[in-house]
Amino acid sequence: MANFLLELGTEELPASFVKEGAQQWQRLVPATLSEQFLTNESIHVYATPRRLAVLVKGLPVQQLDREEEVKGPPATSAFKDGKPTKAAEGFAKKQGVEIDALEVRATDKGDFVFVLKKIPGRMTADILAELVPLWIGKLEGKRFMRWADGDLKFPRPIRSIVALLDDTVLPITLVSGSDTVKSDRISQGHRVLHPEPVSVPGAEDYVEFLRAACVEVDRQQRKTQIQAQVEAAATKQGGYADITDDLLEEVTDLVEWPNAVVGKFDDEFLILPPEVITTIIVTNQRYFPILKNPDFPELLPYFITISNGDPAKSAIIAAGNERVVRARLADGQFFYKADLAKPLEDYLPKLETVTFQEDLGTVREKVDRLCKIASLIANQLQITATEQAYIERAALLCKADLVTQMVYELPEMQGIMGQKYALASGEPEAVATAIFEHYLPKGAGDNLPQTLTGQVVGIADKLDTLVSIFGLGMLPTGSSDPFALRRAANAIINIIWAAQLPVNLHQLLAESVGEFTAIRPETSPELQSQLSEFFLQRIRTLLQEEKNIDYDLVNAVLGENDPEYTERALRDLLDALERALFLQQIRNNNTLDKIYETVNRSTRLAAQGDLNKVELEPKTVVKPELFQKSSEPAFYDALVKLVPQTQLSKQTRNYQLLVDSLTEIAPAVSNFFDGPESVLVMDADPEIKRNRLSLLGLLRNHARVLGDFGAIVKG
Repeated sequence: MANFLLELGTEELPASFVKEGAQQWQRLVPATLSEQFLTNESIHVYATPRRLAVLVKGLPVQQLDREEEVKGPPATSAFKDGKPTKAAEGFAKKQGVEIDALEVRATDKGDFVFVLKKIPGRMTADILAELVPLWIGKLEGKRFMRWADGDLKFPRPIRSIVALLDDTVLPITLVSGSDTVKSDRISQGHRVLHPEPVSVPGAEDYVEFLRAACVEVDRQQRKTQIQAQVEAAATKQGGYADITDDLLEEVTDLVEWPNAVVGKFDDEFLILPPEVITTIIVTNQRYFPILKNPDFPELLPYFITISNGDPAKSAIIAAGNERVVRARLADGQFFYKADLAKPLEDYLPKLETVTFQEDLGTVREKVDRLCKIASLIANQLQITATEQAYIERAALLCKADLVTQMVYELPEMQGIMGQKYALASGEPEAVATAIFEHYLPKGAGDNLPQTLTGQVVGIADKLDTLVSIFGLGMLPTGSSDPFALRRAANAIINIIWAAQLPVNLHQLLAESVGEFTAIRPETSPELQSQLSEFFLQRIRTLLQEEKNIDYDLVNAVLGENDPEYTERALRDLLDALERALFLQQIRNNNTLDKIYETVNRSTRLAAQGDLNKVELEPKTVVKPELFQKSSEPAFYDALVKLVPQTQLSKQTRNYQLLVDSLTEIAPAVSNFFDGPESVLVMDADPEIKRNRLSLLGLLRNHARVLGDFGAIVKG
């Protein structure tokens, strides 16, 4: 068995590509080896800012010989009067076999010519020489570019290639612009700690020799070391390291030989909000803050840098980092004091100088629109006058911090500084909290607003963006969604679901569209239907992907081209969610099976009748005097008893009551269809036929309170 090493030595790669490139090779290398019938014992992918490498252990020296069956032309084309045609001769030649090796076999599409080829195994070295350029060429990323005038695309210039099959150099040549890079066994150690080249004797020696040259090529090991060093350094300062996953991942891909260095800043800067200090230290500098307590954001005046330099020069490195942090914190302190010089409300006029979108005017105009939408939402909710006042105030002030100096310099602080400045201005805590919360969630998996004021203002802000951008005809297409409209719609739905807000989204869309159309009369008359369809798509996606509801059950709740269901879902999102979850529950516990056949059969036949889909009361649509078999009055009586149960189930959203009642009625329906007193639904007499179809239509309508059983697929 043989081991193979490939290392691409590069200029410093973007941190985002280091992990991404390793993950791509982790998928690509095993797949391509398998396609070439090359087994292996293990595949390890290594990555640092200056290299991407893969070590494949336990490769065979040569492929095994194998047989391959190849289908050729139809027998009628390959042979005429028992003699081979040019088609047969051409096929045999192409496959490298004699005519005698061809055989005719019957298939579903007629007789065809086949050949069983014996393919000798190729040398692994030859196959790898072909695969390496493929592995390099298949890598993808955001910052790929051509270097000089070559065709090869890569994030940074490739400077060296190590390609070893055991201890033998595998000849590989890459042309990168005007440079030609040929493989050898020479790698590069750490730029500072080991500037001399590293000669790797054999593939298995790679990790050990690079480690000796102060390069930790194992990304996970490097990450573990960084976390341990940061935690130890924080403990030494009497605090706790604030280690976020994103920062840890990024720093891991910025260094080859991590060394934690502690820096200090002046205590006077601790008057700044912790979020400001953290943003400067983490977002701008990629340093780790130190907390006094792991459960609170209060900071100690220290930070931790992961250096890629000489540990012996840590004091010099720390001093340089401290100068940078001190300057940034001093700027932050100046902005903070300047912003606090006037109340938050005084910043509102300046919003008139900031453009929200070229055709939609200023941010101040957006604030006016979202204030109206917030009021519409509040009117739907049964809230107190105090809560209404908080919502109105928060909606008015929610964007004011955008024109403060702090947020201008640190845009990540929007909402956070609004909350701080609102409290400093004497605004109620509910208003200040809502200013921060209305931006939530900022991404997938982020927290949702927890206060009613924050929820309402957040929905209003996002809905204004949706209505306005849709109103301009700028709908998302494919993967293009520059205004993050899908995320905004998802957030609105998730906020309503999580907070159990009884918001009638159908009405809210109509009112919001009306407000927008009053401002812009040229708006498309299709705006409301476009928004409704967009929200339905998002509800469908969230139910399937986040709530794990089967697709057919989602169809049963939202309907398929069924206006009644689609409008019902938008009028009551909470009910749509509850029905979807309940349907999934009764499918999982097999309760659905007990009523499926009965309801589904009735639903299919009822479609041939003329009963509307909302009527529940048998006494208004069924004529008992037309009954001919005893199964009919039994079915009728069961439906009469079902009415109050269905109505109670609908009012209380206790759909178990409905399912229990449908289970009880099942025997009467089965007797109607198949019992001793069964009937022919499609009777020759049109009045009798209509009467029987009405019975089935009523059962369908009761079941429709839960969902459209015609859309459910039997498992």
